[in-house]
Amino acid sequence: MMLFSIAGAVQADEVLALLKKADNFRLSSDSSQVEVKIDLYKNEILNKERRYSVFIKPDHRSLVLFLHASERGQKVLMLDDKFWTILPNSKRPIRITATQKLLGEASSGDIATMTWSDDYRGKLLGEANVLGLDCLHLDLTAIRQGVSYQRIELFLEKSRGYPVQAKLYLASGKVAKIAEFEMGKLNGDAQVVKMTLRDRIRKNRKTVVHYLSVSDKSIPDKYYNPAYLVRNPNDAL
Repeated sequence: MMLFSIAGAVQADEVLALLKKADNFRLSSDSSQVEVKIDLYKNEILNKERRYSVFIKPDHRSLVLFLHASERGQKVLMLDDKFWTILPNSKRPIRITATQKLLGEASSGDIATMTWSDDYRGKLLGEANVLGLDCLHLDLTAIRQGVSYQRIELFLEKSRGYPVQAKLYLASGKVAKIAEFEMGKLNGDAQVVKMTLRDRIRKNRKTVVHYLSVSDKSIPDKYYNPAYLVRNPNDAL
């Protein structure tokens, strides 16, 4: 863990190193397949759950497959700042935004993008105690147009650098939701295994994103073409 003098100037490359380290706790490889389960709770009672497979490649490319029987065949594709949803019987892809909801408070951008170091410029504000942990307090400003949140207040555990909490801001300056991260083991490595998203307006709701598995996998580039996905809806990955 790098040691910083909070009172002194912190170089941009040092903050970038912190963000890259935090990203590694969420995604361990450039090309990956991530299995995700999302649970929606109302008044602490499980209301709905869904499963997704997410294929991630470098250069801001992600493909989300919907696995639930009622949604099977649906896909969300991210290419850089552009998002599309592909429906099984649609003749053309439908443009959406990163904030389009998948389930509950989990948006397309929450699932399709898993890096802060590529999408935000950060500065270190100081230290804070969050959820009983000593944390570094970072303020992140978006440097890409297609991200879900224009600003993030990110709290990283001070000694190891893993993410603890994030306050997620809309362009209006309002806090949209608060994310809390839980560490565990995936493939024997310390990884984020759960992200809880708490609605700041409908406070009786929360959405829990479970990262069930992460594996190194690269699928052919053709699957990151929206026109190909529409023409070949049954092409199995």
